[in-house]
Amino acid sequence: MPLEPKLADLPRIRGALRFYQVASVITGVLLLLLCAEMIMKYAFGLELELGGPQGLLAFVPIDTVTAVNLSTGILMVHGWFYVVYLFSDFRLWSLMRWPFSRFIIIALGGVVPFLSFILEARIGREVRAYLDRRESEAAPDAATSTADTVEAQQ
Repeated sequence: MPLEPKLADLPRIRGALRFYQVASVITGVLLLLLCAEMIMKYAFGLELELGGPQGLLAFVPIDTVTAVNLSTGILMVHGWFYVVYLFSDFRLWSLMRWPFSRFIIIALGGVVPFLSFILEARIGREVRAYLDRRESEAAPDAATSTADTVEAQQ
């Protein structure tokens, strides 16, 4: 029998799901920017420069970058935010008590383009449905125990 989340963890799971969804979207957008930057760099030999002689934002040849190199900035921001994404993945995974393979699949969302968007929608739907089902099962039990307590007091 697979492990299920503890009833006391249900409110924490909603917060973990929200954190995961936000981190997933941000990581997905940064990954798409990184992919576009890599295509520009390796296919066309251009990098994105901020505030250089070409203007506010410009694609310049790799060896002529004189101002802020936004291509490197995108790479670093995605790398650090991927760590945040992994933390949100771990938090949701541990609260939901899923198998380790599920953690790995979700973690791939930060390195496979568009996968974070697909997983965010699918996992969000699945976790919300699970929480709704669990809370509806727990609600009659709580009402019954409250009614029993009232009857016992009378």
